[in-house]
Amino acid sequence: MLNSGRSQGGSGEWEQPFWQQRGWILSAGFLLVLLVLAVFTMMSGGEKAADASGGSGGKPDSSADTGRGGSGGSDTRPAGCRTDDRDQAKPTRAPKDFTWKADGTGLVPVSRSAGPRTFDGSVWSCYARTPLGSVMAAHAITDHLSYPGWRKVVDRQVVPGAGRDALVESRAAAGDKPTSGAPDGGGYAGFTVLSYDKERSTVMFVVRVPGKDAYGTASVTLRWLDGDWKLAPDADGTVYSGMSQISGTKGFVTWEA
Repeated sequence: MLNSGRSQGGSGEWEQPFWQQRGWILSAGFLLVLLVLAVFTMMSGGEKAADASGGSGGKPDSSADTGRGGSGGSDTRPAGCRTDDRDQAKPTRAPKDFTWKADGTGLVPVSRSAGPRTFDGSVWSCYARTPLGSVMAAHAITDHLSYPGWRKVVDRQVVPGAGRDALVESRAAAGDKPTSGAPDGGGYAGFTVLSYDKERSTVMFVVRVPGKDAYGTASVTLRWLDGDWKLAPDADGTVYSGMSQISGTKGFVTWEA
């Protein structure tokens, strides 16, 4: 059963913005370090984890099959962005056309069909208005918060409001340098879509814990706004919830090699 609660360790540290925690300066990836610290906290506390029940250059990729699925209504996509939005089923496998794209010191999954379709520096955008599109957006947007260019990502890919303001304030305290120059010791292993409609999606990641035969989970929420998926942090700037250690990827969609 998926754990969708808040922190697991009972430490007040997990109530703070993530980049104010002790592990921020050691992270090789925004999500990865969070999950590693969560695992260590749970291990030291003796808590038991529950087992869990899925480019190219700076212009839109015109080679993909864009289709005419569309979301209809008053939705307006950014100029040059078209996607096939017909498949509204929660994914049971990774996109057939997914590949890995380097981002900083890590690799992020991308797909011509689900997105991102446009690459503008740190802003990877133009996602399908589908469950898979929200999955791809969740990975890319959160991953880019670790690296220089994060402010541009926040301005363009985070829902405006108190949550975004708090996110900027806390992230700015860490400076505008990469959190680490070393390659990620883990990586994205899988995902599941916890909830979805055309206006909002909650995606849970599975990440390998480096150096251990274990995995961690965390979930993020996105909203459809201005023709694309955008990250929706809590009012205090919190991005991730549902942090937990799990023993394997059963019950999740995995990223095939």
